[in-house]
Amino acid sequence: MRTVAEILVGLLAALHIYIMVMEMFLWTAPRTRVAFGMTPEYAESTKVLAANQGLYNGFLAAGLIWGVIASDPVGHGAQVFFTVCVVIAGLYGAATASRRILFVQALPGAIALAAVLIAG
Repeated sequence: MRTVAEILVGLLAALHIYIMVMEMFLWTAPRTRVAFGMTPEYAESTKVLAANQGLYNGFLAAGLIWGVIASDPVGHGAQVFFTVCVVIAGLYGAATASRRILFVQALPGAIALAAVLIAG
């Protein structure tokens, strides 16, 4: 189960790296605008804000990766902490921005967190 948990945490980190890249570097690109439902004008006017948000997603990814590569008990603690952060961020995003975030961020985070806790 430990291996499954670490794979799920790694996939969650990859998701947040992808989100970081979209928010920091591809915010005004057509594909990103469609994914976030934005007009070109809105994307342009929120580019700096999105880059800041992307940086935070990068920090989440870094923490998740640290949790996978660090020795226990630090690695396990980091995995728990950062997956909880992902779930909280996803719940907040779903409540304030888009319900879709519940399924894109909070649910994968909760699944990874459950696996980490079960693996102990």
